Amino acid sequence: MMDNIILVFSILLIVLSILFIFLSFYGSSKQKELDKFTKYEDNSLENWIFAKGIKDFPIKNPKLSVVKKEIGKKIIGMDEFINTMLLSLIVEWNILVEWVPGLAKTKTIDILSQTLWLDFSRIQFTPDMLPSDIVWTDILNSKTNEFEIRFWPIFANIVLADEINRTTPKVQSALLEAMQEKRVTIWNKTYDLPNPFFVMATQNPLEQEWTYQLPEAQIDRFFFKILVDYPTRTEETKMLDVLENDEYIEIDKLLSREELIKIQEEVKKVKMSEDIKSYAVRLAKATRVCVSKGVLYGASPRASICLMQWAKGLAYMENRNYVTIEDVQRISLLVFRHRIILSYDLIVDGISPDNILLDILAWVKIFE
Repeated sequence: MMDNIILVFSILLIVLSILFIFLSFYGSSKQKELDKFTKYEDNSLENWIFAKGIKDFPIKNPKLSVVKKEIGKKIIGMDEFINTMLLSLIVEWNILVEWVPGLAKTKTIDILSQTLWLDFSRIQFTPDMLPSDIVWTDILNSKTNEFEIRFWPIFANIVLADEINRTTPKVQSALLEAMQEKRVTIWNKTYDLPNPFFVMATQNPLEQEWTYQLPEAQIDRFFFKILVDYPTRTEETKMLDVLENDEYIEIDKLLSREELIKIQEEVKKVKMSEDIKSYAVRLAKATRVCVSKGVLYGASPRASICLMQWAKGLAYMENRNYVTIEDVQRISLLVFRHRIILSYDLIVDGISPDNILLDILAWVKIFE
């Protein structure tokens, strides 16, 4: 009897030892995988070209620099956000802004609209909205006893879609269709939206109740996803000083509709060499071949188009008529971060799209 107990105990001890060795090996492999995707989370990250972004990008174009200076009368800091908004203006594409409430995302977009001679509308999304609340509705004319179509806020040059993830997918689809096609269909008749037309959408990532996450296919329609960070202590102190004199600060209108359209045409004429186009395509393709690293889906071809157009816009902002490699690298994170879908394992381990992208993009050769 005693021999049987000793035998069972010995077998159990061997099994536990094997299990301990396996878990130790698995944990070590897992840590190496985590280190691989987080190796750029050190202080050198700020000096790495892909992580630079466009926060410190110098705007040398006189027409755009005065607009940024005008916005700076009321908005302190937010350099990357303001540069991104100006980029979206001159390339006429949509951006998605995300971070916690209270960082002046909505106010910054509103101040930008005040510097332009353009129609501006703000849509505050709620769970009970219908597509007719943002596009059109029928109103009975008591004089003619006929229904008339009344266009709603989406018929503006700049549309601020505030907290877009608070409304239902039905309403989101109505807005995103207009973003893509730049027209709406009402009673079998198509109406073009104003030119220029672009949407700046914000979403709150904190709350889960009464929110509807944007599907990946619809998020892809946004050319940029920018994460607005907290201000520094100096910026926040200066913010309080500006707020005390806010009512005495006036924002001047600086750009007309015709001037903006002319700028957009000039941006299209900025030259981009074949080598740089090839590099942009290889960056996009690199996100599609890394599924073994925990990325379920990579960036779509729209990402390559976005890299080209926004790199041209960046060159124009610096008063150049040609695109450089650095232009493409600076905007890569902004373009790709919302276009790759991570596996559940990486999300649980706290790996962000930026960690993955910094690892992938670093190994893409500039020239083949």
